[in-house]
Formats: sequence, C-alpha cells, structure tokens
Amino acid sequence: MAKVNPSEFIRQVRAETAKVVWPTSRETIMTVVMVVIMTTILALFFFGIDSAFSAIVKGLLGLVS
Repeated sequence: MAKVNPSEFIRQVRAETAKVVWPTSRETIMTVVMVVIMTTILALFFFGIDSAFSAIVKGLLGLVS
C-alpha cells in the first residue's frame, strides 16, 4: 500500500464518504425497533431455557440427597 500525505488522505476519505448511501431516519428507527424486539424475544427465550435447566438440575440434585 502506497503512503500518501495527510491532505491526500483526507481528500480520499471525503471522496469515499460521498459514495456512502446513508439510511433515512425512518429506516434507522425501523432497524432500532427490530433490534429491540429481537433482543427482547431472545432474552425471554434464554431466560426460559435457563429456568428450565435450573429446575432440572435442582430436581436431580434433590434426588441425590
């Protein structure tokens, strides 16, 4: 990779940034909502699985005593 001076680097960064298609505020909000919903669903799922395994282990340990 060739070394460039700082001014050339900044020019290249600006040129590349101009090519980026930024999401609209509606798209950003929809993405945030979907992430929150999926995170909540996964948290509830793993909470349920963890509770089930906890009950199973407590039940098995209760048989030993």
